[in-house]
Amino acid sequence: MSRKAQPARYPANQTLLIDADDTLWENNIYFERAIASFISYLDHRIYNAEQVRERLNCVERATIASRGYGLNSFRQSLITCFEQLTDRPITPDKHARIVSFAQSIADQEIELLPHVAETLAELATRHRLILVTKGDHAEQSDKLQRSGLAPHFSAVEVLPEKHNAAYRSLSAHHGCEGCTTWMIGNSPKSDINPAFAAGLNAIFIPHDFTWALERENIDHPPADRQLLELAHFADLTRHF
Repeated sequence: MSRKAQPARYPANQTLLIDADDTLWENNIYFERAIASFISYLDHRIYNAEQVRERLNCVERATIASRGYGLNSFRQSLITCFEQLTDRPITPDKHARIVSFAQSIADQEIELLPHVAETLAELATRHRLILVTKGDHAEQSDKLQRSGLAPHFSAVEVLPEKHNAAYRSLSAHHGCEGCTTWMIGNSPKSDINPAFAAGLNAIFIPHDFTWALERENIDHPPADRQLLELAHFADLTRHF
């Protein structure tokens, strides 16, 4: 991955578009635990765990296309996958057990990633911060409120999908200049590559458990845009 040499700190009044799940707080680890429990409960006689997971990934893609993101979509994906792979009817008890795997995610407390709160507080003194996440609006808004981070953001955008057109529309709505706007997140597919396509800079902060459906190679930034790769969220204060 190539990148330009970066100055020690960018000027004040940059616009920082900041992802939420797995950038500000833990998220996918809870889905991974739920999926592991689901696969164990299914205990398929022919398919191994990896094959069941691949089938679930395919089901999730289809469910997302029709129902969007969020726990309701995930819950339906588990039920559909179970129906496709089991040779027995789903009894009410089995249905309740499958639903419980998704419910375990909803019951999780918000777990901020290291140094997120103090880093946002410092960045907000010098820059405009806008939360840019995707998924179910009510779910994401609830997580933000429970996180205690809402006061640091001048605006919040919960998008049905993060793609080129969404970033262009968001930038126009908030008056973002491409050269001073940065999309910050852990997902190449949703945070980095579509931001580049929309003419923005990007900052990639990897997460060890990024969702499989969010992984892809990172594109080279346009000639007049920049890419930073940082190990930790707190590293943002070294540049901004």
